[in-house]
Amino acid sequence: MSARPLVLVVSPGDETYRGYCLEQVAAAYDVVLLTGTEPSWEKPYIVDHAVVDLHDAPALLAAGRALAARHELAGIVTWDEWNLVPTARLARTLGLPANSVEVMRACRNKATARTLFARHGVPSAASMTARTLLEAGLATMTIGYPAVIKPAAFAGSIGVIRIDRPEELPAAFAFALAGASQSHEDTGVLVEEYLDGPEVSVECVTHDGETTAVAVTRKSLGPAPYFTETGHTVDAVDPLLAQVAPVAAAAVKALGITDGVQHVEMRLVGGRPRLIEVNARIGGDMIGHLVRLATGIDLPKAAADIACGRAPDLTPTRRGAAGIRMLYPAASGTLTKRQINQPFAAYTPWLRQVQWIRQVGDPLLLPPEGDLFTARAGFYIVTGRDTAEVNERLDTAAREITVTTQADR
Repeated sequence: MSARPLVLVVSPGDETYRGYCLEQVAAAYDVVLLTGTEPSWEKPYIVDHAVVDLHDAPALLAAGRALAARHELAGIVTWDEWNLVPTARLARTLGLPANSVEVMRACRNKATARTLFARHGVPSAASMTARTLLEAGLATMTIGYPAVIKPAAFAGSIGVIRIDRPEELPAAFAFALAGASQSHEDTGVLVEEYLDGPEVSVECVTHDGETTAVAVTRKSLGPAPYFTETGHTVDAVDPLLAQVAPVAAAAVKALGITDGVQHVEMRLVGGRPRLIEVNARIGGDMIGHLVRLATGIDLPKAAADIACGRAPDLTPTRRGAAGIRMLYPAASGTLTKRQINQPFAAYTPWLRQVQWIRQVGDPLLLPPEGDLFTARAGFYIVTGRDTAEVNERLDTAAREITVTTQADR
């Protein structure tokens, strides 16, 4: 029998984007898994598992109880946005420490979060709920233009669109409604004030009600009117961190979060931070991995530590920078070519990873027909001394990578 504490991971995600999370947790803990499919790549990192329909709440609770009957669980954690609420519910059922179901619901619902931000004086965006096109039109009369139309409870910038004029509203509302219809929690749509300024996220760790901002992530977005994220950079000594950390911590507190890792999104409007949303889990798009490359801080392990009632070690051990860029085609179509200059890749140590997620012959669909799940061909990651060097290296690597599509007839 292992002497290490046992942590239950709910929904490990896919190997490409979340494999590093499970690997880093398993380096310090024994892991049992609740997953929607039979484990494959996860097997080296786990001691037991149960396969269950993660959207079936009673089945998930029953499977969790069965694992708890076989093992003495020290904690429970998820980095899956869609399973934040079910995981909180399971934690309560098993008597394990976690944020409440109500708190997780507030994080998942952008309308509820906006209300709490306003109540606690956290700078955010004006926001109104719209169930119909008529209600959306009335909301824009109050909020004004430009405005953002978005699902109330979804993620990945799916269904999020900017409008600048009233005549754009019908198509934009239909686009947002299509995204919202995929939610299992709230199919409503929000009309929000457009926050004009650069977008960043603050990677936070909260333990016993005290929030520490460990890194700030600077984001790159694709062309308007969509909010497709095309890349991220993290710098261990980014001077912006000191400015945005207090607002991120205030947002976490406003939602009632007392423990865990948070990915807090905001925009700098006139140089001042305004909240977009708080995601009560490790950021996607390999952001947790970038944080480790830049600072040495291990966010997946911190999440497991907190879940098991331990104080996380947030001491930086590196002073560098890292960046990721997503590989999108110039136009929607069938992927006909994907390649990187092999000599360049072989002799460039700062090019840490090139990851393809689509094969030649696969369709790639950009918004509005597609979303980030259908548009990306892959991504690559680089490291450097600071943000300027990372951005330069991202551009250099881009010239050595080819993604070509052919329009479908």
